Amino acid sequence: MTIGRLVQVPLREVWKHEAYDFTQWLQENIEVVNDALGLNLINIEREQTAGPFSIDLVAEDENGNKVIIENQLEKSNHDHLGKLITYLTSMGARTAIWIVSEPRPEHVAAIAWLNENSSGTFYLVKVQALKIGDSAPAPLLTVIVAPAEDKSEVARTNKEFAERYDIRLHWWTMLIKRPDAKLHAHLSPKTYSWIGTSSGFRGLAFNYSVTQKDSTAELYIDRGLSAGDESKRIFYMLQERKEEIERSFGAPLIWEPLDNGTTRASRIKYVVQGGYKSDEIEWDSIQAKLVDAMNRLHATFKEPIKQVRQRLGEVSVEG
Repeated sequence: MTIGRLVQVPLREVWKHEAYDFTQWLQENIEVVNDALGLNLINIEREQTAGPFSIDLVAEDENGNKVIIENQLEKSNHDHLGKLITYLTSMGARTAIWIVSEPRPEHVAAIAWLNENSSGTFYLVKVQALKIGDSAPAPLLTVIVAPAEDKSEVARTNKEFAERYDIRLHWWTMLIKRPDAKLHAHLSPKTYSWIGTSSGFRGLAFNYSVTQKDSTAELYIDRGLSAGDESKRIFYMLQERKEEIERSFGAPLIWEPLDNGTTRASRIKYVVQGGYKSDEIEWDSIQAKLVDAMNRLHATFKEPIKQVRQRLGEVSVEG
């Protein structure tokens, strides 16, 4: 049995720009933060103003309370600690989350002190990017400091955290066992919010994703850092044929260049109402619609992807 080696990837290779890339990624992948902290943040908005300042992200918890998120692709510093406290008070927020590449000991102590001596709740989180061999980098968020809670609350949060993974594993197990889900039948079910398979053209994948309330079939486009602007070029080549593609698919699709072309990846997706928090008796109906959408998406994009490859001069079949 071959065992891969876990390698840390420099954060600036994954997210070149803190505001345009990392903050955008956090907004689009807030479930990664939710999973790491055991929270349920919703209604994520970027660059909210607090006087003359601009807050990276503002969210709401499940009770409607404001939560601010400040991030750094570098060591924690006094400037960002001051911003964190300023933003918390300016926005009337209850919770502050500070995500950094390397938390300094003095800032670990400061956040712990704030949790013990103020009415706010503070999280200090370390972000890393890891990969195995030639795999795509995967984010790892590690909670360094969290607010103290009574034991019963900690137990409740941990239970909900575990249940979220279990229910998603059950969701994907049911989906890939379906006889109509042949495109993804070779995959093993995971606990993540998405699963995907290659289109046969490097950097283009057919992904399923699921949240509590809805699920998605999508073509995800990310050719990697070395490909420069190719990911966006491919997206716009396909978008030139939007009318033809949607007519072939049989319904309108959601075309997302992701921040109007300032980030590398893009997606073209179809959303089905109903997710892993829907009553399990409804799962079969939801997944039937989702798999049908994926099969139509796969058939619809077969020829357009082939023509994009020809335009880029890549005509050989890739795995």
